[in-house]
Amino acid sequence: MTTIETTPVEPVGHVRVIYLGPTAPHWECQADYGDPEQIQEFVDRLDARLRFLPPHDPQFRRNMARINRDAERERISLEWDMGDPNYEF
Repeated sequence: MTTIETTPVEPVGHVRVIYLGPTAPHWECQADYGDPEQIQEFVDRLDARLRFLPPHDPQFRRNMARINRDAERERISLEWDMGDPNYEF
């Protein structure tokens, strides 16, 4: 069996996704650092997936998983602020 060692890769940007509440739009994205063009393209896709979805909608969990995979693939550090410290991811 072959073992593959991977080295941690530094993120190229950071985005914080904040739940604003039950009234649409439900989400706000804040970028802390990174290439503005790459971050904006990521935020545009994120916004398209989440625009009218509150966290209790079943589609939200699927879209959240897709967004997390996209962020990982693009090496963007992603932080979710759901407004509730007890929120289960």
